[in-house]
Amino acid sequence: MALFSIKGDKLKKIHRIDFKLEKDIQKITEKNIEAIFGLDFVKSEFKLNDLRMDTLAFDKETKSFVILEYKKSSNFSVIDQGYAYLALLLNNKADFILEYNELKEDNLGKNYVDWSQSRVIFVSPQFTKYQRQAIEFKDLPIELWEVTKYKNNSVLFNQLKAPKSNESITKVSSKSDIVQKVSDEVKVYTEDDHLKTTSDDVKELYNQLKERIYSLGDTVEIKPTKYYIAFKSNSNFADVHLQKSQIKIWLNLRIGTLDDHKKITRDVSELGHWGNGDYEISLKPDDDLDYLMTLIRQSYQINS
Repeated sequence: MALFSIKGDKLKKIHRIDFKLEKDIQKITEKNIEAIFGLDFVKSEFKLNDLRMDTLAFDKETKSFVILEYKKSSNFSVIDQGYAYLALLLNNKADFILEYNELKEDNLGKNYVDWSQSRVIFVSPQFTKYQRQAIEFKDLPIELWEVTKYKNNSVLFNQLKAPKSNESITKVSSKSDIVQKVSDEVKVYTEDDHLKTTSDDVKELYNQLKERIYSLGDTVEIKPTKYYIAFKSNSNFADVHLQKSQIKIWLNLRIGTLDDHKKITRDVSELGHWGNGDYEISLKPDDDLDYLMTLIRQSYQINS
């Protein structure tokens, strides 16, 4: 990806520079892991059962562990290595919880962690065509992120997105005990998982809502989780849960910061709820989408 600086109407290309060591990639990522991935750093160089993980992190949104690996070379299998780490995690749950509790101020209870949303992130300056093709499965709990360093002291982290696929990793790895075991416990959630539980009216309403949210800006992304579909820019700005007859929406704003003169939102700041933020909205097929979007836009602007 070419990067340019602009002066007047002239563009000047900013050239890439190489990371000298994998450790350089690891250091800059760990120091900024919350800003880049929204993760909580746990430990560097975590070793267990003769396997060493570069970085152990925790995703507070999904209540799950995340393992990060950094690569400068291209001669490794993202499938084999990713599933080996996930199998290690699932076979040694108590050790991961213990490690977290020893290093962090807050303690994880044994029933708090959602192991089904565990994942592995590979970070590298570049991935081969075969590694890119390896993530083209609908249920793969592995992410590839390219990191690029530029001469103007800029660094770009870019997630490689696979084309939408209906193929399951278990079909092509049916003889792999590790893949099968991990797939039995880890679930990669999709929009379809949420859409299949609701009515046709709510599906149509959701598609209208999604189209309007996408129109807010080019930075809008969707991230389905176990309990809701997150709409993200720099961070979540609207979390959507599909029910049979309506849609629940949570806006990622602190109470008292939203201009809602029609008062259609509910204060859930003191209540347990899915999603992020203190405002909840119940949206039904006949409700005013135009007004709703004025509220979602406020959250988008704050979280972009």
